[in-house]
Amino acid sequence: MKQFFIELVDNFSYIRWPIYLTLALLIVLGVALLTLSTKVKWNARMLAVGAICIALSFVLSYVRLYHMPQGGSITLCSMLPVMMFAFAYGIGPGLICALAYSFLQMFQDMYFLNVWQVLLDYPLAFSALGLTGLFSKNKASWSFPVGVIVASAVRIAMHVFSGVVFFAEYAEGSGHGPLVYSLIYNLSSVGVDGLICAVVAFIPGVQHMLKRTMLSNKAA
Repeated sequence: MKQFFIELVDNFSYIRWPIYLTLALLIVLGVALLTLSTKVKWNARMLAVGAICIALSFVLSYVRLYHMPQGGSITLCSMLPVMMFAFAYGIGPGLICALAYSFLQMFQDMYFLNVWQVLLDYPLAFSALGLTGLFSKNKASWSFPVGVIVASAVRIAMHVFSGVVFFAEYAEGSGHGPLVYSLIYNLSSVGVDGLICAVVAFIPGVQHMLKRTMLSNKAA
């Protein structure tokens, strides 16, 4: 029995720290989803709006303004519909909607290196879009654009972490270290994508649509 535990500890010693961090992030996401989802009563309207927003984001993700050579694209506000849902209905439903959208992204154009890279670049990265819901209780006109920027920044952080850990070889010959290279690369794709979404989020018509959705949700 003693030898068994010694071998068990030795096996854990071979697990790299990025795997532990990814597991921790997954646990945090799971706990957040369980905690927040129990406080929300889903109705037919929410399900319908969520499905439409996911579908719109998925369709817009195919409208690529620029496709990066090593994966990733600048799209026509593909993240915005999911973030609008999160802002209209709150962080709990927003995280669930964003997580569902992440699985569609996996089917669309997934790059599989290992399971940890996939978890970082898809479920964890795209679930970050639901963080826009953190700002839903603020009535100021800047709250939604700021939520878009924060959610985009967290998604970028996930991709940057993945790039540093799993794609460091791409930085060779670039004149930059893996962190700087990954940051530049992701800011050039997801960063621009998020910036476009933030600019559109300032448009009065978009904000008016959000307010109407939020009011109809309260009425329901």
